[in-house]
Amino acid sequence: MKLRDYAQLMRLHRPIGILLLLWPTLWGLWFAGEGRPDLHIFIVFVLGVVLMRSAGCVINDYADRDFDPHVERTRERPIAAGRVSPREALALFAVLCLVAFALVLTLNPLTILLSLAGAFLAASYPFLKRYTHLPQFYLGVAFGWGIPMAFAAQTGSVPPLAWVLFAANVFWSVAYDTAYAMVDREDDLKVGVKSTAILFGRYDRLLIGVFHALTIALLAIAGALAARGFLYYVGLAAAALFALYQQYLIRSRERDGCFKAFLDNNRFGAVVFAGLALDYWSRVL
Repeated sequence: MKLRDYAQLMRLHRPIGILLLLWPTLWGLWFAGEGRPDLHIFIVFVLGVVLMRSAGCVINDYADRDFDPHVERTRERPIAAGRVSPREALALFAVLCLVAFALVLTLNPLTILLSLAGAFLAASYPFLKRYTHLPQFYLGVAFGWGIPMAFAAQTGSVPPLAWVLFAANVFWSVAYDTAYAMVDREDDLKVGVKSTAILFGRYDRLLIGVFHALTIALLAIAGALAARGFLYYVGLAAAALFALYQQYLIRSRERDGCFKAFLDNNRFGAVVFAGLALDYWSRVL
């Protein structure tokens, strides 16, 4: 039973967070490896995504342990419901981070150095919602940090292309996490949690669209820098269609629609990667 509580605390039963962290990491690996990333590096990064997303969920619930019991969507989380103690959560967070760091130690010194910054970002993100309405931007930095790390691991450097992809992911994260924050907006206002959904107010839908558009524009620039071909841009066009569909889902700002829009970003990230991978694959044939 306790192992199941730990798994729920890590959100292993809800893989959407793993996927939203995985897609930009794969973008970085495929661009950096020119379609053929090193197998060892690929395995380390995929395992690292699972471990660090799990660690992020644990420290998030620890940080929100006084808020979650008052929010409809989160009141049954393991810490909020009393099934896992705060001390157990901190121990689990430490173990996950140590295992992830052990994997990173098999890579080059620059990647190891960048991983320390990544660990700080993961640990500090959950506490920002108390002090700023912009935690979604910080989430984008934390979720996108795998991109410069991927370039560092694959090439030993972090070129401008990596930072263009990184910026694209920051804007994408703001778009999807604002839709996610719209689900909890009423509860967050009551308990004093801050978010872009609250900050943007009636401009929330417009700004989600703007951030999706900026994401696609930066991904197009990245494609130009890397001399990508037609199939890559087909993937970006498909992503743009999913962004438009999400605007339809959030049109009335209802909780279910906003949550479905958040989940739909898995398809956004997937088609970008599919276009990128197919474009590299077609050049090999």
